[in-house]
Amino acid sequence: MNLLKSLAAVSSITMISRVLGFIRDTIIARAFGAGMATDAFFIAFKLPNLLRRIFAEGAFSQAFVPILAGYKSQQGDEAARTFVAYVAGLLTLALAIVTVLGMVAAPWVIWATAPGFATTPEKFELTSDMLRVTFPYILLISLSSLAGAILNTWNRFAVPAFVPTLLNVSMIIFALFLTPYFDPPIMALGWAVLVGGLAQLLFQLPHLKKIGMLVLPRLNLRDSGVWRVMKHMVPAIIGVSVSQISLIINTIFASFLVAGSVSWMYYADRLMELPSGVLGVALGTILLPTLSKTYANKDRQEYSRILDWGLRLCFVLVLPCSLALAILSEPLTVSLFQYGQFTAFDAAMTQRALIAYSLGLLGIIMIKVLAPGFYAQQNIRTPVKIAIFTLVVTQLLNLVFIGPLQHAGLALAISVGACINAGLLFWQMRRQKLFVAQPGWTKYLFKLVLAVLVMSAVLLGLMQLMPAWDHGNMLERFIRLGGLVIAGVLAYFGTLLLLGLRLKDFARKSLM
Repeated sequence: MNLLKSLAAVSSITMISRVLGFIRDTIIARAFGAGMATDAFFIAFKLPNLLRRIFAEGAFSQAFVPILAGYKSQQGDEAARTFVAYVAGLLTLALAIVTVLGMVAAPWVIWATAPGFATTPEKFELTSDMLRVTFPYILLISLSSLAGAILNTWNRFAVPAFVPTLLNVSMIIFALFLTPYFDPPIMALGWAVLVGGLAQLLFQLPHLKKIGMLVLPRLNLRDSGVWRVMKHMVPAIIGVSVSQISLIINTIFASFLVAGSVSWMYYADRLMELPSGVLGVALGTILLPTLSKTYANKDRQEYSRILDWGLRLCFVLVLPCSLALAILSEPLTVSLFQYGQFTAFDAAMTQRALIAYSLGLLGIIMIKVLAPGFYAQQNIRTPVKIAIFTLVVTQLLNLVFIGPLQHAGLALAISVGACINAGLLFWQMRRQKLFVAQPGWTKYLFKLVLAVLVMSAVLLGLMQLMPAWDHGNMLERFIRLGGLVIAGVLAYFGTLLLLGLRLKDFARKSLM
C-alpha cells in the first residue's frame, strides 16, 4: 500500500470536513456571536466530545486496533468477527450507562467542569439543559468510532475520514433553517449534534457489511481478547484522560474570565483543527494500523523507516502551516467570523488565542506520529507517564500565563505542553532504540527553514499591500485571503522545488 496516496486520500476527505466545519462556525458566529448562549453550547458540546476522545477515538482505538490487527493477520476473519461482536457488546453497555448517568447528573457535571457559570443562573440552566440533549452523542459517536477503527484496519480509510462531514452538514441545516422552531434558538445546535452522531454511525454500517464485519453486539466477559483490550485500555484511558483533563481545567479557568472567553478559544481552536485534523489525524489514522501490522511481522527496520517517513512528512507540511497561522491570524479571524453578532473585538480576542495555539502545532502533530509508535507494540505506559508529566507542567504554565494573557495564556500553555510532550516521546523513542533516523536530516531541515523564511517574506509583503481586512463583503475578503494562501503555498513549495525537494519523493510502499 502506498502510504502517501493513503494519506492524501484521508487528508483530502478530512479537508472537506474541515471546510464544512468553517462554514458551520461562520454561520454560528454570524447568528449567535460570542456570548452567553454560545459559551453554553460550546461547553455542552465539549463535554461529550471529551468523553468520546477518552472512550472511543483515544484509549479504545489505541487498545483495540493493534489487537484486532493481530486477530486479522494471525487467526482470520471469523475469529476477528467474533472478537468485534464481544468488544461491541461491552462498549455499548458501558457507554449506555455513562450516557444515562451524564443526562441525570447534568447540573453537577456543569458545576464541576464550568463552575464560573454558577454565578449566572440563566447561563447555568441553559448549559445543563443543552448537555442533556448532547450527552447521548457520546454513545452514537463512540460506536461510530468502533466502526471506523474496524474499517481502518481493513485499509478502508476513506469512509471513516468522510463521516465527520455529516455532523457539520447536520449543524449547518439546523442553524440555517430550524432555529426558529427552538426556544431558545441555540438549542437547535444541541439537537443537530445528536442527529449528526446518529448519521455518522448509520453511514458506516453498509461498509462494515461489505467487508463482512457487520455483527450484532454480544456480551462475553470471559473472552480473552476482550480482557486484553480492557487491560490495555486502563493505562490508555489514563493517558488520554490526562490531555482531556488538561482541556477541562482550561475550561474551568476560562469560565471565570469575561463572557466570550470560551467562545474565543473555541473559534481559535477550530482554525487550528484544519491543519491538525487534515495532517495530524490523517497521519495517526494511517500509521497506527500500518505500524501495528509491521510490528506484528517483526520487521523492526521497516518499523523505524515508517516512523522516519511520518516525521519528515510532518515537518515539511506543519512548519509552514504553523507560521502561516500566526502571520495570517488577523485575515483568518476577520474573513471567517467577523460578521453579524461577531464583533471586531471578538475577532481580535480570537486572533490572540490563535497565535498562541499556532506555536504548539508542530508538537501536536508530532504526537500523532510518535504515539502510534508506542501503541502499535501495545506499550501504552510510556505515553501515559509522559502525558501525566505534561499535565502537571501545563497547569503550572496556566497559572503563570493566565494573569497577563487571559484566555490567550491558556492557549499558550497548551501549546508549550504539546511541544514538551512531543519532545519526551521522541526522546523515549530514541532511548528505547525504536527509531533510528535515516540519513540526511540536517540538510533536509535546512531546506525547510529556508523555504519557510521565503514564504513568510512573501506573506508579510503582500499583507502590506492589502486594504483593512474588515473592508468589503465576505466574498471580497475570501478572495483576498485565498490570494494570500495561494501565494504562500507557491512561495514555499516553489522554493523547495528549487532546492531539489519534491513531495512525490515521499511516495513509498509499506509492508502490509
